[in-house]
Amino acid sequence: MAITSANQLELLQTAEAVAREKMIDPALVVEAMEESLARAAKSRYGAEMDIRVAIDRKTGRAAFTRVRTVVEDEELENYQAKMTVEQARQYLEDPAVGDQFIEEIPPVDMGRIAAQSAKQVILQKVREAERDRQYEEFKDRAGTIINGQVKREEYGNVIVDVGRGEAILRRNEKIGRESYRPNDRIRCYIKEVRRETRGPQIFLSRTDPQFMAELFKMEVPEIYEGVIEIKSVARDPGSRAKIAVITNDHSIDPVGACVGMRGSRVQAVVNELQGEKIDIIPWNENQPTFLVNALQPAEVSKVVLDEEAERIEVVVPEEQLSLAIGRRGQNVRLASQLTGLDIDIMTEAEESARRQKEFEERTQLFMETLDLDEFFAQLLVSEGFTNLEEVAYVELEELLVIDGVDEGTAEELQTRAREHLEEQSRKALERARELGAEDSLINFEGLTPQMVQVLAEDGIKTLDDFATCADWELAGGWTTVDGERVKDDGLLEPFDVSLQEAQDFVMTARITLGWVDPDDLVEDAEDTAEEEGETEAETAS
Repeated sequence: MAITSANQLELLQTAEAVAREKMIDPALVVEAMEESLARAAKSRYGAEMDIRVAIDRKTGRAAFTRVRTVVEDEELENYQAKMTVEQARQYLEDPAVGDQFIEEIPPVDMGRIAAQSAKQVILQKVREAERDRQYEEFKDRAGTIINGQVKREEYGNVIVDVGRGEAILRRNEKIGRESYRPNDRIRCYIKEVRRETRGPQIFLSRTDPQFMAELFKMEVPEIYEGVIEIKSVARDPGSRAKIAVITNDHSIDPVGACVGMRGSRVQAVVNELQGEKIDIIPWNENQPTFLVNALQPAEVSKVVLDEEAERIEVVVPEEQLSLAIGRRGQNVRLASQLTGLDIDIMTEAEESARRQKEFEERTQLFMETLDLDEFFAQLLVSEGFTNLEEVAYVELEELLVIDGVDEGTAEELQTRAREHLEEQSRKALERARELGAEDSLINFEGLTPQMVQVLAEDGIKTLDDFATCADWELAGGWTTVDGERVKDDGLLEPFDVSLQEAQDFVMTARITLGWVDPDDLVEDAEDTAEEEGETEAETAS
């Protein structure tokens, strides 16, 4: 195939036709043609030559040129594409390094192999342009709902035609056991759009909690307009779901608006989700109140919140236990996802038994350590005393309110408690020294002898060792493993050391050792305060 005047115009017509068919820029097709012709010319004249092709966008004429670049003598390796300053004098006046000598060469007569190669280059470039166009179109649509048509099913994964491309609905993203036939209409949530070597990959989902949120946005105008806000969503796809909503407009009932007249709005979402039962719950800033709502339809007697551990204990009547837990733990699991808290559910009888056990343990503690009879020890526990420290260091007046306790008795109680604590501290200190704890750690402000003993037993014997600890190693914390929250026990957690206190301990140790300059901490704190102030100002404006 020779590039003659007979087919010059045909190049542009072909480029336009391909561009229209693939919906890409015609200039990209022309560039692909230029590259393919240049490659064909190199196979004719020599692969080491720097041959370039420029197609006139009006006439379609393809101009073939050979380019040689002027380089330093020691850089001359490719004689076909480069030349020295001395060699360039016969072509250029006063040549310098970096100059180029461009000469036109005759068009090539493309054989069958060269033409096939050129065709492959064009197809490859067109495919790349098509992929780029597809990625640019869908990258900003992640997090929205799209309608498509089923093309085929491969190993349980559904390939969906979404207009200008294909998307994949994986087996684990389908609701229950739903199946589709070719040409079925399908509505999905665009979960992710990734650029990959084989082209952009569009991953769809029908099980993602946000799919349900987007469906409500389509069915409930108040959500679309922002009058009602969806705060959180939890789903057991195809079975049951909970959605928490709130509004700042007191004239609107957010739950009623989502349900609709005779349940029309929520029923439209239920039908799309294959009959998934949906509980619409009013969101509340108060976590215990929100949890009581989230556990509906079960009735809750009592809620105890541990904010630091992000755990919550819920007490329900015996007859409400199975309803609160739900079938296979479904109700409590969804409530936990909705609130972001770990939930322990117990009956009133179980809670009473636990409290009784705690009462007996504390009574026994006071009987043994303070040499009291059972009745007197029970009086202390009933008044809210839980440990020896409270008895030893509480204001004397708080002991005097106990029936039968006069000033002499109260002082005797405190004396016994302090003597016992001092004896415990003495033994702990001796044990810590036996284990090799150094004075730098023993004398560190804030650490009790019992704490030092625990640290020494774990191999932390010097201030240097202590300064290398992480705050969660001391105070404990929670980590998420395979979607489950797992408790990390802290060395000083039995002593009620909080995460903030642990951070202060470690930072003070590092400052004492000279690892950290306190002035730097002040500057960092000031910078942080300024940034927060700027952010608040921007938000206000």
